[in-house]
Amino acid sequence: MLTSWVPNAERTDFSIHNLPFGIFSTSQFGPRAGVAIGDQVLDLLGTVQQGLIDIPICTISKPYLNDFIRLGKTKTNAIRQNLQHLLSQVDSPLRDFPKLLLSQKEVTMHMPLQVGDYTDFYSSQEHATNVGKMFRDPENALLPNWKHLPVGYHGRASSIIISGQNIHRPKGQLMTKGAPAPIFSPSRRLDFELEMAFVIGKNTQVGQSLSTADAEDYIFGMVLFNDWSARDIQKWEYVPLGPFLGKSFASSISPWVVPLEALSDFRLSGPQQEPEPLPYLQFSGERNFDIQLEVDLQPPGAEASTICQSNTKYLYWNITQQLAHHTSNGCPVRVGDLMASGTISGPTEKGYGSLLELSWGGKKELQLQGGHQRTFIEDYDRITMRGFAQRDGKRVGFGEVTAQILPSIE
Repeated sequence: MLTSWVPNAERTDFSIHNLPFGIFSTSQFGPRAGVAIGDQVLDLLGTVQQGLIDIPICTISKPYLNDFIRLGKTKTNAIRQNLQHLLSQVDSPLRDFPKLLLSQKEVTMHMPLQVGDYTDFYSSQEHATNVGKMFRDPENALLPNWKHLPVGYHGRASSIIISGQNIHRPKGQLMTKGAPAPIFSPSRRLDFELEMAFVIGKNTQVGQSLSTADAEDYIFGMVLFNDWSARDIQKWEYVPLGPFLGKSFASSISPWVVPLEALSDFRLSGPQQEPEPLPYLQFSGERNFDIQLEVDLQPPGAEASTICQSNTKYLYWNITQQLAHHTSNGCPVRVGDLMASGTISGPTEKGYGSLLELSWGGKKELQLQGGHQRTFIEDYDRITMRGFAQRDGKRVGFGEVTAQILPSIE
């Protein structure tokens, strides 16, 4: 098993088995591509300039990874393997250039992608069932189509933001209980949604459909994803067309894109699908991933409380099915597009991936450290999500995606 000469790398999310890609800057230079190893960032541009690795400079000197991803998996996987060699070889020439490794605490992370389009799925049966029980018939919580196709909607790419960027509470139309007419007000039921998202790594053409067998060739990697939701705005507006302003104000992603190949040791079978999906959604092999997820809520001036522990293994519809369905009508996808999973909830209450579920629609107060209570997010609360896979001494993590909620802009 590989080990890195970078101190303590194997004890972090960013072990030699991971090597995720991101965009960073320092006080000396602007945004460029880097790789996370341990608690440090390897400057890819500097590594190329020293002749230690061969990567087209034009793909790693820009403030986004799209051109690097566009090289294709054959090349990007080979680059990653070469980096693993440089970072694990005892007599690596990279060790002669210590300034190419920078502390993650001393760099600024940026949006890693130019996101042209973003789709949000609804792939967790537990989450969909909980929502159905709250707002529809508890005996028939899932809508008739739910087990036949991965439900999704087209979201707003312009409001996808990087971890650490704080968010002002959104405003919108609310229909308060018993009121004769809606009001325009800051959201009173602001929520998070614990999700993962995958990054499209290869273009398709209009009219082209992907099979589940081909889908992973078009997926570069994955990130943590928080699809912030204003539940009261959403509830009033979503009939008949679905989510709009209740979702489009912000979605946060983690800064490091973990290549799909880094997750190969953490595959497993997903939930049994009954009834059997239509032929275009059928697949072979293990297509789910064992990625542990957790969410912290931290009130202002207080310690954080872990309020959710879930896992991507619970997703009913896997990423190959999501992408096959997305393209089944000939809809094209492009490098940098994001496809989010939808809220990932587990089978028990501690795994519920949103405050909507944890507070059961606001009817139950969540008990936090220090005597604090919450049903939904209050001003100056901070939400932090983390995710990692770990097996047989190998750890591959995503870091975190975090943001603080600020008051609405008046």
